[in-house]
Formats: sequence, structure tokens, C-alpha cells
Amino acid sequence: MPKAVEHFIHTINAAVKNKRPLYIRGGNSKYFYGGQLTSQTYEILDAAAYSGIVNYEPSELIVTARAGTRLSDLEAVLSEHHQMLAFEPPHFDENATLGGCIATGLSGPRRAYTGAARDFVLGVRMLDGKGDDLHFGGQVMKNVAGYDVSRLVTGAMGTLGVLLEVSLKVLPLPSMEITLGMQMTEPEAIDKMHHWASKPLPISATCFYNDHLFVRLSGAESAVHAARLKLGGEEMKQAKSFWQSIREHTHPFFHSGTRLWRLSLKSSTPKLLLPGEQLLEWGGALRWLASDENLNEKTIRSQAEAAGGHATLFYGNKSSAQIFHPLTSYMMTLHKRLKQKFDPTGIFNPGRMYPEY
Repeated sequence: MPKAVEHFIHTINAAVKNKRPLYIRGGNSKYFYGGQLTSQTYEILDAAAYSGIVNYEPSELIVTARAGTRLSDLEAVLSEHHQMLAFEPPHFDENATLGGCIATGLSGPRRAYTGAARDFVLGVRMLDGKGDDLHFGGQVMKNVAGYDVSRLVTGAMGTLGVLLEVSLKVLPLPSMEITLGMQMTEPEAIDKMHHWASKPLPISATCFYNDHLFVRLSGAESAVHAARLKLGGEEMKQAKSFWQSIREHTHPFFHSGTRLWRLSLKSSTPKLLLPGEQLLEWGGALRWLASDENLNEKTIRSQAEAAGGHATLFYGNKSSAQIFHPLTSYMMTLHKRLKQKFDPTGIFNPGRMYPEY
């Protein structure tokens, strides 16, 4: 067993014995996302210490890497073989790791057209709250209790265990990619994106902001050219840097308010009448709202619920607002049972998802 894993197990066992919470951290690139630990005293478990690619079969479109592997390093290797992480995960920092990527479950601009992070996780290796080394690997994902563990840990904010290794399905890089820009109102953009969603178009990303709709086309050259003629608009010159600014939140919009809300809704939801600036992605299914602290969270969440969705306070002052959308009593009970199953003493990242665990 690698020394890093032995150290993790020792750290977990000591934390259980001393009843001291563990803050599981990789590159610390997403420290701002989620809640703060409910305990004032905790120990940091540095998962970045366990890194490297374990296995990569380009012909099989599968890669297995350790959780501490930097996303930039992993993507560089994939790129050498003309492949990519299809869910286009945000980094937010050069030290972003694969473990943090899966723990937060965040996906980038391509998500609505290829799938979310959890859709590409084929298996995981992890340490639970007893220090047991668990493998839910290969391509058989269900454990004896029937849980799809890969989907459970994706987006669980490290509350269920310490990720050691992740197996991912990857996709080929598109042979051609262009971005079209069109001027229109938000209602017009929502209608167009909703209409295009039912058509066989090679759309890989959409973004509406400041009366402009941007549409990225990816795929075979013939398909991209045909779609370009059908959709119209003007081809964008600096498209790669534009989409990177959307993925990495370096676009000026993301710094236009003191709080940034992330609303996941039905893509056909009409324009939201909320104070502050908005930016739309994922065909209208993702609405970013840059607001100030005077905008009541109940106002935001009531509109999200009315549209069949939910709202997350992505970053900003979190002292007076709940981070993730409140769960029903049934769902909270289910979450607590899962937490009890994987982390019976509650040492992993308490408070990072909900104050209750």
C-alpha cells in the first residue's frame, strides 16, 4: 500500500479516536464553494499528496487517476491523444485536482450537451469513516446495498469519504469548433435555445449575456459548417478565451455583484425578474445571478422552486444565507442515513454541505 494511503488511514483512525473532524483538501481551488466546517478545531487531510495517472487506455476511452492529480496535468495527457474530459470541469486555480473536481461535482459549458461530471465517473476507490479501503471500480458500479457509489460521491463535498482514485470515461476532441454570436433579447434567446435543443445540431455550449447569445458548435467539419449556415450569426474570433472565461469565472460578469447565485432550472423557464445581472448557460437551464446582499435568499429560492429548480449561493458572504437549497425532511433523512453508512462518526467535512452533517 502506498505510504500516502497509509498516512490517510492513520489520520482517519486518529480523528475517530480523538473525535476531531477532518477537512479533506486537494488543491484548495474551490475553498469558497460550500459551507464552512461546523467545528472550530479540525485537522487538514491533504489529498493532493496522492497523485498520478494509474492507467490510461486511449483506445478504450478510459482513464484512472489518483485524486490528487492536477486537472491540468490530466488534461494535458488526454490532449496528447486528442481526447478530453467531456464535462469541461472548471479549475478556478492551477492547483485544482481530480478529487476536488469530483467532490464538488461541478461541470462547465459543455455539460448540457455531453453530460455532467457524475455521468462520466465509471468507478472510485475511497477510504470510508472506518479507514477501510473500498473499491467500487472497473465498470460495475453498484455495491451490495444497491448504491451507485460513483454518483453518490460526485458532488458530496467530501462528506462520505476520502477519494483515492477515480476512473473516468473520456471523449475524443472535436475535429472542428467555432462559436457564433447573435444579438437578441433574453426571451428570444431562451426560445431559440429551447427550439435548437430538439434539433440534431452539433451545439456544445451556449451563453447569453448583455443581449448577446453565443453558440459553440463542435464536431465533424461538415456538420459544423452545415449548422453554421443554418443558425446564422457572426463567427467569434477569440472564442477559446471567451469560453475559458465562462468556465473559470474570469469573465467580468462573475465579479459584478457581492454574491453569485447559481440557479438550476428547466431550460424553457421565462426570464427571471430578479434584481442584479444574469448570465445564462446550458441552453437556459443554468442561470447565474450576480446580486448584492440586500436581495433576500427566499425571493431567489422561491422563484427557483416555482420554475421546478433550485438555487445555490456559489460565492459571497454566506453568514446570513444557507448555501445549498434546503432539503425536504425526507431527503434530509436519506442524506443522514447515507452519511451514517459511510462516515458513522461524522468526521469528514462536517458542515460543507449542510449544517446538519
